[in-house]
Amino acid sequence: MIYNNIVIYLGIIFSYTIYNDLMNSQLHTITRAVQHNCHIADAGFATDFTLCVYLMKMREFYRWEMGQGFTAHLPQEEVGQWLRQREELWESLEDTDYTPIIIDEQSFDPFDTEGINARLIPHGYVYSGGLGYRTKPHFFLAKLESLQEEDDYRVLVSNDELARDLGSPPAMTLGETIFIRREALRRLLWEKIEQWNWNKPDNPMARAMAMYDFKHDVDASLDKMTDNELTAVLMHETGEVMAGKLLGEEWEAMLMALPRSKAEFMLRAIRDHLADALSTLPYLVESDNAASIHFYLGNLSNMRKDLFPRLKAVYQEWLDSRSLAPFRQIIEISHAHWLTVARQALTIFRQQDPDWVKQIDSLIESKRL
Repeated sequence: MIYNNIVIYLGIIFSYTIYNDLMNSQLHTITRAVQHNCHIADAGFATDFTLCVYLMKMREFYRWEMGQGFTAHLPQEEVGQWLRQREELWESLEDTDYTPIIIDEQSFDPFDTEGINARLIPHGYVYSGGLGYRTKPHFFLAKLESLQEEDDYRVLVSNDELARDLGSPPAMTLGETIFIRREALRRLLWEKIEQWNWNKPDNPMARAMAMYDFKHDVDASLDKMTDNELTAVLMHETGEVMAGKLLGEEWEAMLMALPRSKAEFMLRAIRDHLADALSTLPYLVESDNAASIHFYLGNLSNMRKDLFPRLKAVYQEWLDSRSLAPFRQIIEISHAHWLTVARQALTIFRQQDPDWVKQIDSLIESKRL
């Protein structure tokens, strides 16, 4: 299977020659330019988070910027002052144009990820500038940990981030390249752990954490959890590539045409379920990775759980029996189901009736699995 090759390959750390000219005279300038663009992106989109999530992400952003460990006590007054200064900086950057990235005296558009990486990857660094959810720009610069070439795409795994934005998604796909950000994933996992610690419910997240020794060694446990979930994240992103080939470019056109609505969130959830049926769930089942199965169920959004209630029942069967047979059965069913629903939504979109958004909403409401 393709993901077996990927898992093996992720253990190979490429050795790059780090040239003194880049390290000494250019890297600092490149990092500043990328971080400046991250600030501009955050100036326009940071307030999209709910207040609770925003404050948590800002605290972790402070932790990253100041080089603080996950268990270090953060001085409340200093964090508050930093937050106010950051918001003032963002306010001053509203409507500011993104700055170009200069490498070897050549100017690159910040969204020219391929061109920039052609210069950086030979030096052991990786960059990304692309659009995420609701066309929010995301930028990051990090050390390149590994690179894998597949037939029709490549995988770049990074670590030790030098520049990042507030959102920092741990994985994304741009064109024919999948970016996996180890440090961003590690920080996201810590956010999930802190969220669980607020009330400590008995749920899949609690069972996932119980597979590690967070009580005695937070850092080592977080490293192990990150290593374990890195492949699952890659499998989801691989599934996204596969789903994109099945749905075509028209899918993105449909999402762009949608107003911010429940239909949009449902369509995105369907795409995620399709991607997982194609790649993530088969990997979890074949590897019999209990910790990742727990985390997968614990990390599902409310929308995804609402559209796929049978998955919770399958998980409970697995908890009771430890038999993977129910998962194997639901994978086959869900693949066909979500692909059919997605294509039916595309058919409605093509017809362009005045109430096409409501029609898609009604379709999906009737197609829970």
